[in-house]
Amino acid sequence: MCQCVPLSKMRVTTPAPRDVWLELLKSDPNAFVDQAPQSLDVIATLENCSDASRLYEFPDGVKIVLPLLRRKGLPLLLNVERTPGFGGVIASQPVSPEKLRSVFADLASRPLLQTIVSASALGREAWEAAAPDGVAPLPRLAHVLDLAGGFETVWNERFNKQGRRAVRKADKSNIDIDLDTTGRLIEPFYDLFLRSVNRWASKSGEPAKVARWRARRRDPLRRFRLMSEKLGDAFRIWGARVDGKLAAAIIVLQGPNAHYTRGAMDKELAGPTRASFLLQKLAIEDACKAGCRYYHMGQTGTSESLARFKSQFGATPRPYSEYCIERLPLAATKSRLHQLMKRIVASQANR
Repeated sequence: MCQCVPLSKMRVTTPAPRDVWLELLKSDPNAFVDQAPQSLDVIATLENCSDASRLYEFPDGVKIVLPLLRRKGLPLLLNVERTPGFGGVIASQPVSPEKLRSVFADLASRPLLQTIVSASALGREAWEAAAPDGVAPLPRLAHVLDLAGGFETVWNERFNKQGRRAVRKADKSNIDIDLDTTGRLIEPFYDLFLRSVNRWASKSGEPAKVARWRARRRDPLRRFRLMSEKLGDAFRIWGARVDGKLAAAIIVLQGPNAHYTRGAMDKELAGPTRASFLLQKLAIEDACKAGCRYYHMGQTGTSESLARFKSQFGATPRPYSEYCIERLPLAATKSRLHQLMKRIVASQANR
């Protein structure tokens, strides 16, 4: 069993001091903008949460920040803390299972109803070795592209033939590319996003009204406005216009590494031109020029079509887990309710 540093021998500060947090974000080669304090502030504003981040300082000088959010207005015994997005901790050096076990021990010692911590898709082995018995792992799957060697290497050795062929076709099409780092394309993107939601709902059999309600609840327009405001030019919208109309657009958060976080397209306009492939190529090339080591393409789950799309750019599957420290079996209950709702929606659609 992996040992841990006793809680009495490490210093814990909450919320984590922003200057230390930002310094670790710069020094950690596996960090993403999603782990920045500005990203946490966006979610805190939208969801009425407070900053519950924790700074761990160990006797050997290692520092770790765990971004956490907590719902305002609830006592600890009834409250839930969770990491915003993905990525786990930010650290001054590669994190050992020993230190992660100390983090788990600290979280388990607190009287919260539930704490949900996302591991990193780039270092899951340490998390798996550190997770204590009784902490429920929730399996996740992401696709991540390694940018080592620069764009020429990525293009020639990691894009597959289908991906390169689609990009070349897009290059020959009548496509105008627009890169926005000021928020100018947020409203056009959001309109395209909602139209994409209708298409996704039609394919899955979900009522369009329900799908749009869920999309607006999860991703209100205000989210993207706040992201642009707080993240500055790290928030990048790539748009492709066909005949003057926005045919496809993607949002990429670019910092120490890059994260493709949202995408949408008008299939009738973008499909024949392969515009979405060109946008990905340009965003990947941009990330390489900025010195990023990884291009995270987000959660894939069990979707075979998503996995195929991402693999065309050389992204590889990276399984990881979320870990639930809880006093009641909330995670299992939520999972069962989610599966029940999916079956109800499917049965209604098939009538």
